[in-house]
Amino acid sequence: MELSIVVPLYNERDSLEPFYRELSEATERLGRSCELLFVDDGSTDDSAEVLRKIRRRDDRVRVIRLARNTGQTAALACGFRQSRGKIVVAIDADGENDPADIPRLVAQLETGYDVVSGWRRERWRDAPLSRRLPSVVANRLISRITGVRLRDHGCTLKAYRGELARRLTLYGEMHRFVAVIAAELGARIGEVEVGFRPRRFGRSKYGPGRILRMLLDLLTVRFLSGYATRPIQVFGAIGVILGVLGTLWTGVLVFEKLALGAKLGSRPALLLAVLLVVVGVQFVSLGLIGEMLARTYHESQGKPIYVIKEEF
Repeated sequence: MELSIVVPLYNERDSLEPFYRELSEATERLGRSCELLFVDDGSTDDSAEVLRKIRRRDDRVRVIRLARNTGQTAALACGFRQSRGKIVVAIDADGENDPADIPRLVAQLETGYDVVSGWRRERWRDAPLSRRLPSVVANRLISRITGVRLRDHGCTLKAYRGELARRLTLYGEMHRFVAVIAAELGARIGEVEVGFRPRRFGRSKYGPGRILRMLLDLLTVRFLSGYATRPIQVFGAIGVILGVLGTLWTGVLVFEKLALGAKLGSRPALLLAVLLVVVGVQFVSLGLIGEMLARTYHESQGKPIYVIKEEF
């Protein structure tokens, strides 16, 4: 199998038929043996029935239905693991990505890259500043913190070397950081400008909460990529900083007590400030340690984060 097209989807009943037609035309132009792997992430509409009809018409189509909605990351992880192609391309089923761009990504991949990511340059051209600015800031922040310089980290349309895609370990909502995770495995990352089209059917699955989730996931990715094997450099640094500040503050208070006769018993604000700092550090530490424990648990047992309901 030369090419696997992985299509994660959730409640895309109306989009599937036109998307499949475009995808079929694009892959036929490539002239390569391929499979079209649709991963239904627990859709509650008639997406499964539409996929059954498509499957009966095209032997290249494979459909995997997950037992429940577990998120785009789990659907991608399932598709990558079940893929068989030497090249794996991931693309959303909502019609915003144009399947006609797939040959360009594949051609760029074959020039020596391990991952080629799409760049939706036109996505925010006519969008108001209130929507465009957060996207620009987020992409620059991710690029700066992780060192993986992409202009559109959130674009699902990407081409991967098959062996690399099947090695990727994805948890939580890490689909935004697939290129970053691949880079940690030594992958060479490229970027190609691709088209963007407004959604014609259904509604977006993303809400305002994605900004907070992105920041939390970015923190996790940065920690796991840089300090997973040496967490003392994070927690130790925090401890030293807090310890030095606490020692200096205590010294000031002792000086005020001995030299100026100030009373310390009437200073509850000091205790509250110290308590808030300690609790904040504990919560962040517990979150990061929890991420490490979750990864260890899944990888040590080979336990996937998805449950396949049926395959046809």
